[in-house]
Amino acid sequence: MSDMPDFPDDTPEPASREDKLFRGNPKAPTRAFVMVPWLKSAEQAARKTGRILRSPAARIDEAVGLAAAIDLNVVGTAAVIVAHPRPATLIGEGKVEELKQQFHELEVELVVVDGPLGPGQQRNLEKAWGCKVLDRTGLILEIFGERAQTREGSLQVELAHLNYQKTRLVRSWTHLERQRGGFGFLGGPGETQIEADRRMIQERIVKIARQLETVKRTRELHRKTRRDVPYPIVALVGYTNAGKSTLFNRLTQADVFAQDLLFATLDPTMRAVTLPSGRKIILSDTVGFISDLPTHLVAAFRATLEEVLEAEIIIHVRDVAHEESDIQKADVIRVLASLGITPEESAAAGQHVIEVLNKIDLLGEEARAAAINGTEREPDVVAISAVSGQGIDGLFTLIDSLIQDEGKDVSLLLPATRGEAVAWLHANTHVHRREDRQDGMIDFRVLMSPAAIGRFEKRFPDLAAPMLEAIAAETPERDDPA
Repeated sequence: MSDMPDFPDDTPEPASREDKLFRGNPKAPTRAFVMVPWLKSAEQAARKTGRILRSPAARIDEAVGLAAAIDLNVVGTAAVIVAHPRPATLIGEGKVEELKQQFHELEVELVVVDGPLGPGQQRNLEKAWGCKVLDRTGLILEIFGERAQTREGSLQVELAHLNYQKTRLVRSWTHLERQRGGFGFLGGPGETQIEADRRMIQERIVKIARQLETVKRTRELHRKTRRDVPYPIVALVGYTNAGKSTLFNRLTQADVFAQDLLFATLDPTMRAVTLPSGRKIILSDTVGFISDLPTHLVAAFRATLEEVLEAEIIIHVRDVAHEESDIQKADVIRVLASLGITPEESAAAGQHVIEVLNKIDLLGEEARAAAINGTEREPDVVAISAVSGQGIDGLFTLIDSLIQDEGKDVSLLLPATRGEAVAWLHANTHVHRREDRQDGMIDFRVLMSPAAIGRFEKRFPDLAAPMLEAIAAETPERDDPA
């Protein structure tokens, strides 16, 4: 998915090593090595702030999972302690030579460094090791590039990739320092190749940003349409591979791609779901979060993640069987906070947040019982298994209760001749009871949200008047403060 400019015909650099990531025999997966740099400075900073860091083993497991998401053949892993990061290569010269020998023996074609690398560091390590080097951001971008299915998803990935790539032009490509001649009679040294390429990338970034603005406006129109229909939006969020898509399929009986892979879902999916009470909701599956998610990736996918901002209920899906489930929870909370979703903001906006402890089927009997018993003391926490279906009924009941609390049971008596109003009630409210009387009237008992009551009053003022009088009579008057 790389958009790096092609090398000129006379360049001495072999193009196959620089601008093609996974070329060669398509039947043989690229042989990759995962290296996790363990920075002592980050460890010391975490101790001061009280933040819990992932263990090297857990970071290796996650990085291997990321590599597996694009079918890399991981032939080795290593955690490297970095006491003093080197500006040129991040790790010391001795370690660089030691790893070079190991890579040669394992016939490594690609080294994945689970952390950020500067352009110069990446280039120097590639020269030293004689193979392609990819940092964490680059690997995530490769995964996103393969997972994007829609036009919007592809644009978002390309925007993030170009912003990342723009910084990689600096001192990364030796031929880019050559100068082109001036234009026409102007003469002069002209524009260097690196300047021209940077300009072309910036022009492409501006063009994609405009296209995404159009996407954003379209999404806003869709959201406005959904606001006119009293179907609450329920959004699934969570750490990548926590089981969101499996839960989505369980709740909607859909067949969204769900696999034991990091970032299995990239493009948002929405489906209507009927709750046990008969009321309908719109369920949204979103892209998974991950620790150290690059800032420009969050920015690129903001149009998608804004669906979460519109949700009346946010379901935070957690992999309770993961050894670092609590750390993953903290990472998700940080990403939500960057979108403006905090407990305080959610409460003020009337948003409900449900915590779902998923994958209890992978726990031992004691741990499973403890998880289930613990949720009984927490009103907005549910323990489930999206695979087996255990606990799903409890989740449905909780969603139903949170939505119904926002509505009002009202009685309506309509003439059977007012077919439009009858159809509107069935389409826009939850009908508890309908009785067709012999006198030509229909007796309704329905659940209506305040917004639905307002729309019904505006559209059918004569029919709404008796209902509004009944609601006013049921509303208790405030005590006189005097």
